[in-house]
Amino acid sequence: MLTNNLNFMKNKYITLALIFGLLSTIFMSCQDNIPAVIDQLTFERVFTPLNLQVKVRDKTTAEISWDERGDASSYILQVSQDSLDFSDIVETDTITSSDNPYSVDLIGNLRYSVRMVGISDSLSNSKWSDGVTFKTLPENIFYAVADTDIHATSATLRWPAKSKVTDLVVNPGDTKVSLTAQEIANGAATISGLTGRTTYTVKLYKDTIVRGTASFTTYVDVANATPVHPGDDLATVIANAGSGDVLALYPGDYSASAGNITIDKSITIVGVYPFNKPLLHNQFVIADGAQDVVLEALDMNGAYTDATDMPVTLDEPVQYNTTDFATLGTLTLRNVTVDTYNKSFISDGGSQFETSSILVDNCVVSNVYNSGGDFIDSRKSFIQNLTVTNSTFNNCATVNTRDFIRMDGGTKGNSYDDGTNTPVIVVSHCTLYDVMNSSSSTKRMFYVRWSMNEITSSHNILSDMGNSVYSNQSATTQPVCDYNNYFNADGYISGDNLSDNSNTYTTEDPGFKNPATGDFTISNPALIDNQVGDPRWY
Repeated sequence: MLTNNLNFMKNKYITLALIFGLLSTIFMSCQDNIPAVIDQLTFERVFTPLNLQVKVRDKTTAEISWDERGDASSYILQVSQDSLDFSDIVETDTITSSDNPYSVDLIGNLRYSVRMVGISDSLSNSKWSDGVTFKTLPENIFYAVADTDIHATSATLRWPAKSKVTDLVVNPGDTKVSLTAQEIANGAATISGLTGRTTYTVKLYKDTIVRGTASFTTYVDVANATPVHPGDDLATVIANAGSGDVLALYPGDYSASAGNITIDKSITIVGVYPFNKPLLHNQFVIADGAQDVVLEALDMNGAYTDATDMPVTLDEPVQYNTTDFATLGTLTLRNVTVDTYNKSFISDGGSQFETSSILVDNCVVSNVYNSGGDFIDSRKSFIQNLTVTNSTFNNCATVNTRDFIRMDGGTKGNSYDDGTNTPVIVVSHCTLYDVMNSSSSTKRMFYVRWSMNEITSSHNILSDMGNSVYSNQSATTQPVCDYNNYFNADGYISGDNLSDNSNTYTTEDPGFKNPATGDFTISNPALIDNQVGDPRWY
């Protein structure tokens, strides 16, 4: 048995030795045929440019960018006036990596496509990149409408002389005006037969292509209004006016009429020249009978010196003082400049009333100190629609940190909050700077304690807002947010309070020109492209 085991082991090792020997021979013979290790790949063609992107700047300029691959000495870029067909090439340029991003000026309001190919002196051209299609915005060759070119019943529009243009279309009215050869040569045309205090939009055409769009508002027609001058007693003029009258205020300082003035009728108080507004030192008190009140093209400053040479600062530019459960119509503040008031911007004064609408549009409001009141303060009233648009707010509700918009409901004794009424709040295209700016107190943009409420915040710039938030009040509904920008305003995008829950907000530095002097012109191209903030600044 031992002999057999030894023979078995011997045969096993002999067999293994033969196998290893055979494998070694095979490996050595194969090794002679293994090519050298490849330590560098060689390609015959340039890599195709990747991640081609297009951003439309200034309405008609395509800003084209791409990812560099490192092997192209230059690129051929093609722009075609179609949607990825590349059958109508309108521009072919040879560019280099130093041109990235590359800008191409195009015609407005048209669909284009762009693609690129990489080229090299030593390699074959790359394949064409994936095409990208985009549409330019309607171009605008109109110059800004000068204040002196606008009148009550006419306006003159201007554009580069000898441009290729044919017609104007004026709205409202959809009126087509064919341009004369002289008007085209001069680059100017005057439109007559307009109505005072009306906003017009005019499009400039080359046949069917829009080449410009201009909007302007005609001035008050003094022939159909009551003229008022700085030496007049404004309170007496208002008291003697009839319901629905229009008061046309000429430029100047109305210090002689300073103080509180009651408005108890429908009336429009408007500056004759919006570019040279009358300066008022008043607190308008809205009383019963004031169904529809318009304050327009005014400069309101709450600080003045009284007849005894004592300095005075008024509480509010607008305050309500009505009987209980009065029903009012609308209040409109348009193109009003407000500066230096102690308490609130608009306050219900503790009055119980219902109003269908308060509109604040195209206003600039600065230095409202909010001593003892919130910025827009509604405690017992019902404002059906509060709309704040195209306006700027600077150093408001900061000196005495208070809420921006406050609406108390039923839990605070407001009998209008009965489950059937819903206040609707819209803040859109506004610039807020240094508002509720406190590091020690958390205030709210919306402090709304109604059982039902609707809130929208859209295309606003909120900058240097301290610890403030949208709201930390449980009754305040989640605002519908879209394209807002928050800079030094972290409370609006984070934390446990109501915040912007959209996917469109940004946190860019607006690049304000000079906030210290009230110049909030923005330099950030992304905010300009998305039309964020008060339109006067972009």
